[in-house]
This record gives sequence, C-alpha cells and structure tokens, in this order.
Amino acid sequence: MCVYCDIVARKLPADVVLETDSIIAFRDIHPVAPVHVLIIPKKHIKSTNELTPDDAELIVEMTMAAQSIAIDEGISDSGYRVIFNTGPDAGEIPHLHWHVIGGKKLKWEF
Repeated sequence: MCVYCDIVARKLPADVVLETDSIIAFRDIHPVAPVHVLIIPKKHIKSTNELTPDDAELIVEMTMAAQSIAIDEGISDSGYRVIFNTGPDAGEIPHLHWHVIGGKKLKWEF
C-alpha cells in the first residue's frame, strides 16, 4: 500500500481540510508556502498517465476542491497554484495528487 492510501485508510495521521466520498485534502507535512494542501482521490490512481475518461468527474471534483480550499484559506484573490507531478523525474509519489500552493508571492524555481 502507498503512503497516501494509508492516509485514506486512517493508518497515518493527516491534517484534513476537506473530505468527500471520493477525495481527501490535507496539509502537506513539508510545505513550500504558507498554504500547501494536497488533494488526492481515495481511489488509488498511480498518476495522470493512468487517468481514463471514466475519471472525468473525479478530476472536476478535485478542481472544485482546489477552488474551495483557496477560498477557505484566503488565497483565492491573491493567487495560488494547482500543481500535479507525473513520473519519477518530477518527484512524484505514485498516487495521483494535486498541490494547492499559495499565501506568498510564488516564483518559478526549477
């Protein structure tokens, strides 16, 4: 089982900020900004490369969750990023997840 599946199963603790039947969102334990929340599907999907048309509703739900989190965290007007990594060179944990990052002026650092 993966670390994010362990969070879904409540085998590992997480600071949950939003949860539905399909997704869970929680604060990143290594934040890169004042607001850094991860959104994951409860269903294990390895990466964006594994998405199918059947996952369209899930992706919409994750997008709306990102918007809701940005509003709740007070960063919707100042700006925020929604980032998802795919593949080992991107530093991916092999469970689909989105980062909602904001709360400061963000730079591109590669």
